[in-house]
Amino acid sequence: MTDHLTASDTDIDRAASLLREGKLVAFPTETVYGLGADATNDQAVAQIFAAKGRPHFNPLIAHVADLETAWTIAVFDDQAERLASAFWPGPLTLVLPLRDDAGIAPLVTAGLDTIALRVPDLPLAQDLLRAVGGPVAAPSANPSGKISPTSAEHVIEGLSSKIAAVLDGGSCSVGLESTIVGFEGGPTLLRPGGLPAEAIEACLGAPLRSHTMGAAPTAPGQLSSHYAPGAAVRLNVSKPEDTELWLGFGPDCKEATLNLSPSGDLVEAAANLFGYLRKLDYLATEGQSIAVAPIPAHGLGVAILDRLTRAAAPRP
Repeated sequence: MTDHLTASDTDIDRAASLLREGKLVAFPTETVYGLGADATNDQAVAQIFAAKGRPHFNPLIAHVADLETAWTIAVFDDQAERLASAFWPGPLTLVLPLRDDAGIAPLVTAGLDTIALRVPDLPLAQDLLRAVGGPVAAPSANPSGKISPTSAEHVIEGLSSKIAAVLDGGSCSVGLESTIVGFEGGPTLLRPGGLPAEAIEACLGAPLRSHTMGAAPTAPGQLSSHYAPGAAVRLNVSKPEDTELWLGFGPDCKEATLNLSPSGDLVEAAANLFGYLRKLDYLATEGQSIAVAPIPAHGLGVAILDRLTRAAAPRP
């Protein structure tokens, strides 16, 4: 039985207590809901992989309450400090060298000598992290490879009875996972996300390097097939087939089944993406596919296209 907790102080303390006991608790951030475990507890972190069906070679993001806590876990160079100061708390994850004495469970880093760190912006997430008093490892709170959750109801649909509790903070405002930046060989975009790359480049005063996919992920969210509904997904469709459900974008998609943003607002589209994919998947009959209208490849559109491309990829 999964407890459905509210944002009350009592329930926040309950969620923190469960995490300290080695239990799994899903909690909201501004991006998506995360499936949390004590990042210093090997057995607790192992439960994340079991509950999600997540491959063990795929590293996790460790969430902390503030930059001061992050300093005790990872080594920051000047560029990482600049980004953390500018965008934390917020939808940015930094992949940094792990300190030898950080006490992080090896499963969090998938055996790498780096760790992905983030300070979430949502006050409820910060309250929980402060109550826990340490790092919380948390990938998205959904079965591995499926659509990421942006509400507590989405979490319960996918993980009910597999986790101890879900802390309900309503709908996520950003709706896309965090942008991930690494620093090996220079600042590198490892995953587009809720913070546009243009903002990061403006802060650094230089372009980000592009990531070349290797045999194994170096950061979360790099699997080729990910974020997938049950129905097949077809991209860049301006004229869908009569049998297809159409996910539109912009004012020219008046016949769309659902429209990510009738006005063409990428922020609105990002917030709606995962929820609308879920709704269309519910509507799809056997063999019916989801057609998606063209999305502009700038700003948050880059992250939206990344998620849609992975959703449309051949399933393993």
